[in-house]
Amino acid sequence: MASNLDFVEYVCDQIGGAGTITYKKMFGEYGVYCDGKVIGVICDNQFFVKKTAAGAGLYPGCEEAAPYTGAKPHFVIDRLDDREQMARFVRATCDELPVPKPKKKK
Repeated sequence: MASNLDFVEYVCDQIGGAGTITYKKMFGEYGVYCDGKVIGVICDNQFFVKKTAAGAGLYPGCEEAAPYTGAKPHFVIDRLDDREQMARFVRATCDELPVPKPKKKK
């Protein structure tokens, strides 16, 4: 089941305080970016954020699951109502993730 665009836009609005938040349709679902880094995905109207030590410290006891078959476990974010907490969580996650490698020109 594909995610609803309204849900994707709601998630991005809730985490908007973390930086420049964008999303991109990927394989029928959505990748979520913060300042150009992939920080998570939205699959089946669930928000999954990449696991980091900083994220675990800000969201203790967060459930973990793979967003799709073959994926590494991510944090499953089910409490999106606190915009400030979500912004801190996403910002900390983004800061810990490496900068994407530049794409090679063909």
